[in-house]
Amino acid sequence: PGLNELAKKNFKAKRLSFTTNISDAIKKSNIIFICVGTPTKKNSYAADLSQIFTVAKIISKNIKSHKIIVNKSTVPVTTGDKVENIISKKISKKLFSVVSNPEFLREGEAIRDFIYPDRIVIGTSNKKINNILKSLYAPLISKGAKYVNTSRRGAELIKYSSNAFLATKISYINELANLCEKTGVDIKDVSFGMGLDQRIGDRFLRAGPAYGGSCFPKDTRAIVDTANNFKTNLSIVKSVIKSNDQRKLLLTKRVEKILKGKIKNKNITFLGVTFKPNTDDMRESSSLIMIPFLNKLGSKIRYYDPSGEKKEFKHLKNVKFCKNIKMACYDSDLVIIHTEWEEFKAIDFSKILNKKNAKIYDLRNLYSPNLIKNKGFKYYSIGRWVFYFISKMASISTAAPKGKEFVLTAALACLPEFPNKFEIISEAGLITLGWS
Repeated sequence: PGLNELAKKNFKAKRLSFTTNISDAIKKSNIIFICVGTPTKKNSYAADLSQIFTVAKIISKNIKSHKIIVNKSTVPVTTGDKVENIISKKISKKLFSVVSNPEFLREGEAIRDFIYPDRIVIGTSNKKINNILKSLYAPLISKGAKYVNTSRRGAELIKYSSNAFLATKISYINELANLCEKTGVDIKDVSFGMGLDQRIGDRFLRAGPAYGGSCFPKDTRAIVDTANNFKTNLSIVKSVIKSNDQRKLLLTKRVEKILKGKIKNKNITFLGVTFKPNTDDMRESSSLIMIPFLNKLGSKIRYYDPSGEKKEFKHLKNVKFCKNIKMACYDSDLVIIHTEWEEFKAIDFSKILNKKNAKIYDLRNLYSPNLIKNKGFKYYSIGRWVFYFISKMASISTAAPKGKEFVLTAALACLPEFPNKFEIISEAGLITLGWS
């Protein structure tokens, strides 16, 4: 947000210009930034570097004086070496320097993250080039950004390592949320308690859907591929990738449990379908798994996302985009809060849900369970006391001595009267049950 306004402002001030003549642009520039995509190759974990190498070949044909070539794209270790080799086939190494300068921008927060970065990482062993780039970034350094000068390969690995670690935090808290649901603990309390430890920090400790977007999925795969090429086993990152893939299926299966397996002809609403708010990015979003799966089982799905209708769902029968929250939720049996857009954080469901037995599945833990229940709706969330015990009820009752089974039945009948959890003591032992 805000990029259009920023571009117009600087274009009018003649600080920014645009051209389709790449040859002329290269000849007139002292510093050239490579900012192209590096998606995952099909049927592979490897990053597709074809755009990087195409740009390198174009640059090599147009160098007439010394150029600093800065790679901003997220690339595997040794990519800078390969770019240097491509250009040096046509041009002397005295006429150019290849530098790694990875970006650390979040989708939806890119402008702020660029102006107020945590750190600026420059990968070069050339002191003169390092001083030039440090001078270039001086306005940002003066605002408090840490400046890091390392090797070219070091800079490349810092970027991948950072994203893989953040992805690990997300998968870790998501798995802990599963444990919380089995132990009657609120994952928000766990996240808060952990985050107070400065060695851990509270960022990326919010349980929810699987991570998605353009960075974490492809970068975790790419660093594993790089490690494999160097015969190194990144077992933790491999586990993170597996956990994240399983998370999408796990949440989808939970929808089946919430609706007690009766999916056909149910009206299901998705509030948000992008992988995060303040972006229209659908890449690797959990909704891409959940909506087609539930649609295939015969449900009728309506969705609303502030970023608009999505081409990914246009081919699906009985999947409809709505222009607002109210339209999307009308006659809904189940509302799934998928993305934490700001306008989803203060919905009065009593005014928009016309079915008394409607259910709400909050994948972002935006609401208080008691608040929603007091309005008469069944509320399900992440890492907060799910009905895990129902599947065990038969075995528990069977294990209890004859005449004691009624205790469990009576307690279940009184469920709404208990605030968080309750305990049943019988000769079979102490049974602690929790729910959402």
